[in-house]
Amino acid sequence: MNMLTVCALVCTIVALTPYYLPHTAKTHLIKRSVRCGGWFEFNRRCFYYIAKPMSWGNAERNCMSLGGHLASVHNFMEYHELQRLILHHSHEYKETWIGGSDAHQEGHWIWSDGTMFHYSNWCPGEPNNGGGHQHCLQMNFSGGKCWDDLSCYDELPSVCAKNM
Repeated sequence: MNMLTVCALVCTIVALTPYYLPHTAKTHLIKRSVRCGGWFEFNRRCFYYIAKPMSWGNAERNCMSLGGHLASVHNFMEYHELQRLILHHSHEYKETWIGGSDAHQEGHWIWSDGTMFHYSNWCPGEPNNGGGHQHCLQMNFSGGKCWDDLSCYDELPSVCAKNM
């Protein structure tokens, strides 16, 4: 009976060990893809985190110079993978530009890459077009790590995306 108790205790400790490791010991494996030219590959698309803060327009131009656009997000899994990519590079869930904008028509959100805007992850009360000047989409806003509309002139890091 004593041996069975020791075995159960050891199994429990082994099973719970990842929860007790220091945060720095945990890894978030982000694999760079050869097919994506070193960008992160997910769901047949390539993603790249740009740490340098820029306005939304400059971030979009920068992504275009790299062969893509600011990232569009089409489902929860893509959003989660973008969060992992940002966390891997910045070690926090930084507020970051993605490719959504309603600058052309208030309340009509589009992706800069031309894909359909079906999925969203807005924070409660957003988008609110605060002061009539918030037309660009940031992710990882507030404690909810959700979406917020923001002035396009604010400077944030960004995520680019391109098709494989």
